[in-house]
Amino acid sequence: MWLKSFIVAPLLQLSVGSVAQAAGPFGSVKIGNWVGGAFSNDETGAFSHCAATAPYANGVILVVGQNTGGSWILSFASPSYHFKQGENAAIDVIFDGQEQARLFATANQTNMLSSVMPANVVRAFQKASLMVATSGRTVLNFDLTSAGPVIAALANCVTKVKADGLNKAGDFTKIAAKPQAAPDKQASPPASKSAKAKSGTGFVVSASGHVVTNNHVINGCVGDIRGNLTGEAGMVLRVVSSDANNDLALLQAPSTTTFKEFARIRDRSIRSGDSVVAIGFPFHGLLTSDFTVTTGIVSSLSGMRNDSRFLQISAPVQPGNSGGPLFDTTGQIVGVVTGKLDGLRVAAATGNIPENINFAIKTGALRDFLDNSVVPYQTAEPKGEIKTTDIAGNARPYTMLISCNGTEQAEAKR
Repeated sequence: MWLKSFIVAPLLQLSVGSVAQAAGPFGSVKIGNWVGGAFSNDETGAFSHCAATAPYANGVILVVGQNTGGSWILSFASPSYHFKQGENAAIDVIFDGQEQARLFATANQTNMLSSVMPANVVRAFQKASLMVATSGRTVLNFDLTSAGPVIAALANCVTKVKADGLNKAGDFTKIAAKPQAAPDKQASPPASKSAKAKSGTGFVVSASGHVVTNNHVINGCVGDIRGNLTGEAGMVLRVVSSDANNDLALLQAPSTTTFKEFARIRDRSIRSGDSVVAIGFPFHGLLTSDFTVTTGIVSSLSGMRNDSRFLQISAPVQPGNSGGPLFDTTGQIVGVVTGKLDGLRVAAATGNIPENINFAIKTGALRDFLDNSVVPYQTAEPKGEIKTTDIAGNARPYTMLISCNGTEQAEAKR
């Protein structure tokens, strides 16, 4: 009971704008752990704001809302907070390890800090799956899986209540679709390129369903990006972050999906001559629907023009292997397959066709990328070699076919 009264009474009435007393909620916003609705000023009876709250295991309750003037407010509240009225604090927030901003918050009451969110922060909050908030020595993580629908519902709440009044408040999560204009029979067909199916490989690196692949696998995707484990129904994956320079991308499975098995990253450097195993989905739709397994060695500890971010490997890879896991003989990740040398270009330049010159991104670049994206991945020491068949069997629960429709074909250029 304390949680309900703590949220509904003081938090929702004071988190948005300078409202001395507030009544509500009118209507409802219920998405995931978020609960809220519309509120009025008790002194005037006028509609003042829409807001929603969500409690977290770290003891903090997030409050997000929009007032009638269109301003967005983000509040951090906890029964354990003891601020002085009007006390100020700077809060640094990072979304999905990429976008970051500094918020300047004020204690409207002793157990809550509130800050106006600029438009760019609202957009980042709406798109993100994870927010890390830092103030002084305090660092807190917040899962924002449902934040996008909540922001949309609150914006809908303000729009509808301003138009129809509090007495017609209802379920603000039901947002009417915008009517589509009738097609112009005389219009010319669109000039954009027709969508083409494209695919690659990815692998899960956390129990929460974070999936690593190449940036060029998802670049140019139109519509949903899907992930398929062999023999299982596909799932829609959301882009969390990407790094075009290192050709890495991070996707995430739906929040309802958990993975008991996921890849572990080798915590020691691999050496030239060490054996490796590449797994992926080359030429999907033309070859087998199952993944393929190839073996080889680490030919060099650098890529083209001595690029130290890459390994050169002899394990054969083809289009579709991009983004797939590269294993050592103990079954630990030692790289992300990124492509092969363009044989035709090399042949045109040298008169010789290269064989088995392929590349993978080293784990150093991968771990930096995952650290920046705040992903709880795991590392492991290489202990005891296992058979290639066992490596493949272990990889089956977390190696995915990544597919989408794209306006251009993904092509490895390294």
